[in-house]
Amino acid sequence: MTELTMQVERSIAAPREAVFRAWLDPEMLRRFMLPGQDMTVPRADVDAREGGRFEIVMRAGDKDMPHAGTYREISPHERIVFTWESPYSTETDSEVTLEFAPEGDGTRVTLTHVRFPDAEMRDNHKAGWSAILAALDTALA
Repeated sequence: MTELTMQVERSIAAPREAVFRAWLDPEMLRRFMLPGQDMTVPRADVDAREGGRFEIVMRAGDKDMPHAGTYREISPHERIVFTWESPYSTETDSEVTLEFAPEGDGTRVTLTHVRFPDAEMRDNHKAGWSAILAALDTALA
């Protein structure tokens, strides 16, 4: 595992409180945790508290890809930090930080993901997180 880091930002046309809540709501996660074309999320389970766990199953065709993690920090409407466990990020210290800042009538979301095994994995995750933020914007419209 290396200290490779990636960051994506997006303006979301929704209030900060709604954007923050979407990340902790299993039904909303099912609508926007879509890192690729023609993907679905058949299951999302959330224990939205520090130390709580989440599990999101992403499906591409007939292949299920489970993703899970533990919430390390939940600062209402400002920040969420969680571990990221996936078939494509196999190290245990992979971590995602979401920061939510007011921006006009909407919200600026900054997503930082740290610790990847290699640059290719980092770049693949950057594309996936970018697609997820775009789907979030659509889901909250």
